[in-house]
Amino acid sequence: MNYYSLNHKAANSTFKNAVIKGIAPDKGLYFPESITPLPKAFFDTIDDLSYSEIAFEAIKQFVSPEIPEAILKTIVEETLSFDFPVVKLSDSISTLELFHGPTMAFKDVGARFMARCLGYFNQDNDREVTVLVATSGDTGGAVANGFLGVKGVNVVILYPSGKVSDIQEMQLTTLGQNIKALEVNGTFDDCQDMVKTAFLDESITNNMQLTSANSINVARWLPQLFYFMFAYKQLHKEYKDIVFSVPSGNFGNICAGMMAQQLGLPINHFVASNNANNVVTRYLISQLYEPKPSVQTISNAMDVGAPSNFVRIQEIYKNNFSSLKENLSSYSFSDEETKAAMLEIFDNYNYVADPHGAVGYLGCKAYLKENANAHCVFLETAHPTKFLDVVEAVIKEEQPLPEQIQSVMGKEKESVVISTYEDLKAFLLK
Repeated sequence: MNYYSLNHKAANSTFKNAVIKGIAPDKGLYFPESITPLPKAFFDTIDDLSYSEIAFEAIKQFVSPEIPEAILKTIVEETLSFDFPVVKLSDSISTLELFHGPTMAFKDVGARFMARCLGYFNQDNDREVTVLVATSGDTGGAVANGFLGVKGVNVVILYPSGKVSDIQEMQLTTLGQNIKALEVNGTFDDCQDMVKTAFLDESITNNMQLTSANSINVARWLPQLFYFMFAYKQLHKEYKDIVFSVPSGNFGNICAGMMAQQLGLPINHFVASNNANNVVTRYLISQLYEPKPSVQTISNAMDVGAPSNFVRIQEIYKNNFSSLKENLSSYSFSDEETKAAMLEIFDNYNYVADPHGAVGYLGCKAYLKENANAHCVFLETAHPTKFLDVVEAVIKEEQPLPEQIQSVMGKEKESVVISTYEDLKAFLLK
């Protein structure tokens, strides 16, 4: 499979090159040249397939022939070494739990898959690769864990100071080895801008090989389509009109769901559930795409003012606004509404949701008001104890810490504080 730049000013790329480079030379995101739907029989017999078999069939066209099928099967099996349960809250709403991996966030899937792909591509390469990544919360921990100890790969993670939860910070600043954390005096958008600038700075790229592990990287983004298929497998016998409500920040996750749909997954609609950072909600009303500086909320992983992956969504729908709007609804919710939803979920269903999941739940409720026959699945993207201060303050009940969280508690934080792009450049070239 070859990939092209969505800015259409760079040469087409192999999968390997797209993974290693992260972003095209013309600053564009890579997108696959073709999408071949899976046969209808695949979905008709999905109950007979394991998660690994589903994922292998879904992803192989995007990585072949550069990763041999036997290697790809191993990569998929190692990536999916945990469960993806759907929990039914009511006849009309379920949640897909994506927090059973090592860092208890949905990004474990993409980070583990990408780390293994990059490890394979780099196995005979004497030149080290530096993974440069910005995080608004969970990406950092997932990437740090996924790449920890991978031969020939160094990881540099930028995160906004004071704008990630304490546990998220511990997960990306305490691992050591080949993982380095840069604490940025600024917002996530500042972190992301620094990363994008570094990729285009020849004084850096002439001296070191950079790649990104944000969802701009095809190997981080595409594997997220797996769990939409896993949810369908669990629900399709009971419900015919399944809709996904996805808490959306950089829009990689919902875009991956749309790729699953392009592969033939029988899903009719998606809901992009936003916090106060609601550029897409506003776009679907006005047709004007106007990114704004991000604002801080309690659902911090979604605090993105200029979502990188929305250009991929527009590509899927051939930049046709009517076609996109048929398939996508979007709603925006305040912190107060989010807290009220967390309490409602706890009181009504005895279920503890994190702030991001609560935004997804509100998206379900908004969509179901006008589409009462649908069954809406909201993605619970991170374990609630990753946002312990918010969750416990809302539901007034102490939460036990899972083993994955306990393992980072009490460790010594190691980070370097930076304020400007020049600080980042000096760190990389030292």
